[in-house]
Amino acid sequence: MRATWALAYLTTDRGDGIYANMKAKLVRSEKNDFPDGSIIEMVIWEVPRPVVGSNHFYKYRLFFGRDGRRIVGFDNERGKGDHCHLDGVEYPYVFTTAEKLMEDFFAEVRKRRLK
Repeated sequence: MRATWALAYLTTDRGDGIYANMKAKLVRSEKNDFPDGSIIEMVIWEVPRPVVGSNHFYKYRLFFGRDGRRIVGFDNERGKGDHCHLDGVEYPYVFTTAEKLMEDFFAEVRKRRLK
């Protein structure tokens, strides 16, 4: 899927993930397309050192959208750290575990799919 792109991104020398001589472990890479046109895509990597702005060993991007629009997103972009996007507004996110991250993501997706 997009694992090749994610690995290339994680192995740059700009400090935005890991360096080429370090190993990252793909924890989850999944994309689902739904009949209503919505998409869920999740990519989670375990990395040997925290991404700049985060204090844990995961690099992640969780996305739910429709019609080219992000409705729910959770990520830890370099320099910004952990945060989420809900209906076009960005909020800080407190990361505890990868499992809790996915629970929180799916809870927000469920709220919006029921509308």
